[in-house]
Amino acid sequence: MTNESEIKNETLLPVMESFYTLQGEGFHQGKAAYFIRLGGCDVGCVWCDVKESWNADNHPKFSVEEIVEKAIQNSKSTQPLVVITGGEPLLHNLDNLTKALQQAGFQTNIETSGSSPLSGNWNWVCLSPKKFKAPLPEVVKVANELKVVIFNKHDFEWAEQYALQVSENCKLYLQPEWDKRETITPLIINYIKANPKWQLSLQIHKYINVP
Repeated sequence: MTNESEIKNETLLPVMESFYTLQGEGFHQGKAAYFIRLGGCDVGCVWCDVKESWNADNHPKFSVEEIVEKAIQNSKSTQPLVVITGGEPLLHNLDNLTKALQQAGFQTNIETSGSSPLSGNWNWVCLSPKKFKAPLPEVVKVANELKVVIFNKHDFEWAEQYALQVSENCKLYLQPEWDKRETITPLIINYIKANPKWQLSLQIHKYINVP
């Protein structure tokens, strides 16, 4: 079982995988980025494509120093971008990890459902709220990007509820759930044409077959 003191003190973090690729979604789409996928999630999205990340105990644990060193070795950019994702990364205290990454010259971005308390120092917060466990107000108010996955037509109204809660400078994206993209994408296009404050986010990494 996970030693809770290890997580709280940030001495070790469960890493499912890490890889250098292109950001496939949202505002930073198309940019080279080093992804760190942390294990552990208590949200349980039915459409999740990384359900193997849910149990943190199934993944090896690494020190902050080890995680940052690997990021340095694998990133090629002169202004490297790191994306912390999951699972649900905010299940872990990320203060020391983001501090160390920024000291090493990285821009720190997070992709989160916002359902756990905010930790870490972030250059960009991508909030992707889920109906299965609502985001906390403290995360909603600092979001730079709101990315709502559209699974059915009722999700548009739900997305608007969060558009009213984020800051006026927050970027707004609607993204089709991958398995329903053929039917949902046309609905999103029509919705954005009628509500142009929103933009379309596609999972281009899946179209071009990269991680």
